[in-house]
Amino acid sequence: MPIRRTEFDSGLRVVTERMPGVRSVAFSLWVLAGSRDEPPPISGSSHFLEHLLFKGTKTRTAKDIADAFDAVGGELNAFTAKEYTCYYARVLDRDLPMAVEHLSDMLQRSVIRTADFDSEKQVILEEINVHEDTPDDLIHDLFTETLWADHPLGRPILGTRKSIVAAGRDQVRRFYKKHYVPGNVVVVAAGSVEHQTLLSMLGEHMGTGRIRSEGPSAWNMREAGNPPAPSGRSDVKRRKTEQAHICIGTNGVSRHDPDRFALGIVNVALGGGMSSRLFQEIREKRGLVYSVYSYQTMYAEAGLFCAYAGTTPNRAQEVIDLMRRELSDVAEKGLTPEEFERAKGHMKGSLVLSQEDPGGRMSRLGKSEISHGEILTLGQMLRRIDAVTLKDARRVAERVLSQPMSLTVLGPFSKGAIA
Repeated sequence: MPIRRTEFDSGLRVVTERMPGVRSVAFSLWVLAGSRDEPPPISGSSHFLEHLLFKGTKTRTAKDIADAFDAVGGELNAFTAKEYTCYYARVLDRDLPMAVEHLSDMLQRSVIRTADFDSEKQVILEEINVHEDTPDDLIHDLFTETLWADHPLGRPILGTRKSIVAAGRDQVRRFYKKHYVPGNVVVVAAGSVEHQTLLSMLGEHMGTGRIRSEGPSAWNMREAGNPPAPSGRSDVKRRKTEQAHICIGTNGVSRHDPDRFALGIVNVALGGGMSSRLFQEIREKRGLVYSVYSYQTMYAEAGLFCAYAGTTPNRAQEVIDLMRRELSDVAEKGLTPEEFERAKGHMKGSLVLSQEDPGGRMSRLGKSEISHGEILTLGQMLRRIDAVTLKDARRVAERVLSQPMSLTVLGPFSKGAIA
């Protein structure tokens, strides 16, 4: 079995996938703590912690950590999402012990010094400034706030200027102590790695304790609350930009929904490639945009479906009307057999290509274990995609795209300029 899984009495889980023929390892620590876990006054704490864990431990400085990975040509990084935070490294297989030692130390023994906290606060404020100055990125946060204004999933991952300025070291440290516990941590490695060898390394650096089980187990996933209702609101944010940035969408499906593979196919057909409806109708036939696409994002109790386009401001209304028309047409009539088969082939091919390197495998395993509590092999995922029928795709298209649609537009518009 290339994929192996071990769970310890502490709740710590370890998942590995051995890939014959590669010399590198992608190693990661996934923590079940993201922006949705933060009370509004400490919004941005998960992302703040992501930065602070690179600032040094009881025995290592930030430069010591950076030097160790640079000396072997390795990669060390992290990212924060709505529902989890991931710290990862990619190194040669011979350097895996170093990566395990350093990342374990960072996770467990970061000191979060006051001086580091204050300096990193300024770095994060600059990151927020960069985000605000990148309208084609910012629009997606604004759209989520429009769709789910009163729900934790609608909050920005970075936090706000107000919450970051007000953040105190003790608040962030309490968040760290509460959420960074063994039962919230998943260790994942893919590439040239032996499962038992990795368990030995973790035993040395993380004190893993007794093994509870080997292989799949019934893990209690993040408790899903009531899904937020799609607001159906429209919001135009005035900004002096060269383009109008447009997002239209509604609720998708949760990551546990059996229709998630069917919606994936609908998404590809609508805006997932150069042959998709949105690309062909809006860019190829009319030349109204450079960038147009759609995507879906899945969470514990809900999902998000969104279509994006960027266009010249005086063409924004025309593009919005075309996007609405295509979404409505698929909701009412579904996909054609040709669109369905092409989208299914695209989805399978993209999945296989994404798994050609250890980083892609590591990411899939980590997201599956910490979010789904279920790890599917590549073959199992391909079979689930193959099992989707045209009828399934039409049903989920009607189910999702018939809901109230929210619209968010960012650009140089006066009030009432966009309908």
